[in-house]
Amino acid sequence: MFSDLSGRLKSVTISPRELEDCLDNGKWFDGSSIEGFTRIHESDMLLIPDASTYILLPWPRDQKKVARMICDVHEPGKASFAGDPRYVLRRTREEAEAKGYFYNVGSEIEFFLFRSKEERTYHDKAGYFDFSPTDLATDIRAITASTLERLGIHVEMSHHEGAPSQHEIDIEYSDVLQSADNVMLLKQTIKTVADDNGLYATFMPKPVSGINGSGMHTHQSLLNNDGDNVFYDETDNYKLSSSAYHFMGGQLRYIREMVAVLCPTVNSYKRLVRGYEAPVYICWGQRNRSALIRVPRYSVGRERSTRLELRCPDPSCNPYLAFAAMLAAGLKGIEERIKPPDPVEEDVYGFDDGKLARFYIKTLPQDLGEAIEAFRKSKFMRETMGEHVFSKYLEIKKAEWTEFQKSVTNWELKRYRNL
Repeated sequence: MFSDLSGRLKSVTISPRELEDCLDNGKWFDGSSIEGFTRIHESDMLLIPDASTYILLPWPRDQKKVARMICDVHEPGKASFAGDPRYVLRRTREEAEAKGYFYNVGSEIEFFLFRSKEERTYHDKAGYFDFSPTDLATDIRAITASTLERLGIHVEMSHHEGAPSQHEIDIEYSDVLQSADNVMLLKQTIKTVADDNGLYATFMPKPVSGINGSGMHTHQSLLNNDGDNVFYDETDNYKLSSSAYHFMGGQLRYIREMVAVLCPTVNSYKRLVRGYEAPVYICWGQRNRSALIRVPRYSVGRERSTRLELRCPDPSCNPYLAFAAMLAAGLKGIEERIKPPDPVEEDVYGFDDGKLARFYIKTLPQDLGEAIEAFRKSKFMRETMGEHVFSKYLEIKKAEWTEFQKSVTNWELKRYRNL
């Protein structure tokens, strides 16, 4: 398995007798057929499995066991392919480790369960943390969690979210590359388990208007070579070190430039609006869940869990590219000693424009077009993604935005067709 630039899972199946040769020499495929990879005259690409990602899947085929390995994409000469999203993250991780930093992340994945793919019909009417032991969705969460545990992914918590038919599964933090792999597997698992039980799972950020959308809040921490949490400082009110503040400062400074990767679809910006608990405002705080970055409360004896929670990513993103951008922005903050603004502990949703101005609070882009423009102008994102990914990703997103602008939506038809 591997992913294209948009984060879609791709796969090729081989028989066991092919495995040894595949591990040694890889498997050829047509890169020109994968979105964002290569042109037709340079189509030959090589998949080389990462043996450390081997797991036995719980879904047999033709009554035979099936295993999975995630592949890295290579050029014909076996050099890493610059357009491989996993390579972008691996390269950024190596840059961090060269500076003595080891980046851990853990994501909270929100999703909806509908009765079918064709209809957005609610499966349940439950709300946040509601207990419904006879509900099929509760069983699906339980089956998903136990399946993930068997696959080596530790589930910290699962529960019903705030909107009808909306759910959340939180996975334990791990090394950033493994965590990105885990997000891909978690989404595959949720989709498979839901389908096996007659429901349809979607990671669309805002599938239904008028209710909360689905996010992918991501918790982040940095460790040093000794395994100590670089973000922790017992003398600070928030228990944050100067490195943590600078890491946060970098993410807040570059967030508008990288949000086209963290929130990559037209639909993403239907979620990022006032009034639905989505982080629209570029600020930080501890008690404030309307802030873009939240600092979870410190617990005595749990210094290692000191972390920053970035709340704007959504589950439609490519986790390899999203985590690479988040890490690069944080490292830039440490390198340039970028100070974040003062914390905001009030509910920013209630601020009028005047109060937002007094606190110097800016907002995220209002739509994908605005996000694309910030991405296009960003020297930081060009350096982080690399020239190939940057230009191809920009091309894909501009085409998506242009297509949307030309389309006629149901909202327009309902409002204007009787004119």
